[in-house]
Amino acid sequence: MAGDGRGTGARPPSVDALARSLADVGLPHPLLVDAARQALAEGRPERARALAEATARCLLQPVINATGVLLHTNLGRAPLAAGAPPGPARASNLELDLDSGRRGSRGAHAARLVARAAGAEAATVVNNGAAAVVLVLAALAPGRPVLVSRGELVEIGGGFRLPEVMAASGARLVEVGTTNRTRLSDYRRALDGPDPPALVLKVHQSNFRQLGFVESVGVGELAGLGPPVVADIGSGLLDASTPWLAGGPPPWLAGEPAARQTLGAGAALVTFSGDKLFGGPQAGVVAGRAELVEACASHPLARALRPGGLVLAALQATALSYLRGAGTEIPFWRMATAPVAELRRRAEALGVGRPVPCSSVAGAGSLPGSEIPSYGVALEGDRTAALRSAHPPVVARVREGWTVLDLRTVDPADDDLVAKAVAQCG
Repeated sequence: MAGDGRGTGARPPSVDALARSLADVGLPHPLLVDAARQALAEGRPERARALAEATARCLLQPVINATGVLLHTNLGRAPLAAGAPPGPARASNLELDLDSGRRGSRGAHAARLVARAAGAEAATVVNNGAAAVVLVLAALAPGRPVLVSRGELVEIGGGFRLPEVMAASGARLVEVGTTNRTRLSDYRRALDGPDPPALVLKVHQSNFRQLGFVESVGVGELAGLGPPVVADIGSGLLDASTPWLAGGPPPWLAGEPAARQTLGAGAALVTFSGDKLFGGPQAGVVAGRAELVEACASHPLARALRPGGLVLAALQATALSYLRGAGTEIPFWRMATAPVAELRRRAEALGVGRPVPCSSVAGAGSLPGSEIPSYGVALEGDRTAALRSAHPPVVARVREGWTVLDLRTVDPADDDLVAKAVAQCG
């Protein structure tokens, strides 16, 4: 009993001090805080290390398959060829609980970390953002009405339309309001039908923005209606305060819905893509109330939509970077927050073309209408075909008769290759 702070009159350590004493476990500080908080809640601070180590062992990690089972389901089945990501030919504990030796859950790795980073009770992962919406509707509203504002019946890239996605899920679309103006009273009227709605669906307008005589209803107001609110925030911004960035949120991010704040406003679930502002691999995330996430994860469709081990490993790595507060480890945030002065210096150092200011955009339906100041080089005329013929190909855009190469999206290590391609295209 010595050292546990009980029966001796000694005060237990603070959560932060106990968490910091576990730094050698190698987990991001927020996960160590969780272990410390749980141990102190149990009145057993000495258990904090065991809890932290158990969390570390739950992470997706390489293992050596000496079972004699060539395609072991719990170990990710076929191992990768050497050199393929994530590196050496190695199995992983994809569906293996390393402590018990029994079959584990894919949700015990990346999904748990994403939930922690988003401030959600739980999360589950599927193969893309549209699949996340389909799974939620199929699991929580089969054959039942779902309320959606007419101003949010979007079509995303590739011609996929929300009404068609809803029809495929088996949910019944109930349109409320008008294209440009939807009020809370419109939702209230839709509640009075003979078949009460299963959900209210709030949809990010993705790749367009309405201006002028417009009105919409926020998640906080919708949460007071009764049915669970599911918010498809689309782009995957985890937290509007961007604690992973030293300088706080950049101005071009203003107004973008974020998972933590949307859940805090009363949404029961949020859905989003993994390969947009989240900055990870192509994936879809459902996060929020634990019982609703579990209903989605246990639905038969979840198996058809689940991602593979490579995606989960990449998602886990991205989530760990968020929890470490290391935004510069995530390529998207490293590119997006590069100072314009640094981009200008690189443009001038290329020694080709004409250094010019330009504007970047987030793309992929994120931050519609928002531009990020940038710098690059301009070449007279349309040189895009010649640049695409370089080795490796360089993809640029044409603006007002000039070919512009925006350096915000170029890794600094590739600057010499860009200069070589420009020189070769004449």
